[in-house]
Amino acid sequence: MSGREIAAAARQLPIHIRAAQGGLKPVEREYVRRKLNVKLGKYEGSIERISVRLEDVNGPRGGVDQSCRIKVVLRALPSVVFESRDAALNAAVDAALAGVARAVRRTVQRRRMKPLRRPS
Repeated sequence: MSGREIAAAARQLPIHIRAAQGGLKPVEREYVRRKLNVKLGKYEGSIERISVRLEDVNGPRGGVDQSCRIKVVLRALPSVVFESRDAALNAAVDAALAGVARAVRRTVQRRRMKPLRRPS
């Protein structure tokens, strides 16, 4: 593990992972947790909880059917939701993580850039 991954493992975000149709292997579950901690760990002060839903949309028929939906509930800000589909589960997770990390960064930066209001 790199130094960044070790630091991310030290802090734990409140992550809830749900998988339809039989669930996930422990290795896959740990992969999702580790990636979330690395990508979103620096925003842990702004995050209340993270929900991840993994689903095989088409069932055993194959195709682009692995879906990953990530919802990040932020403190005093609107929630951020991002969904991605791919043929491989890890690719769907990585794409959803990249999108939700961008959206969380933008949302948190907007709050920081917002000027303070003075009482009238």
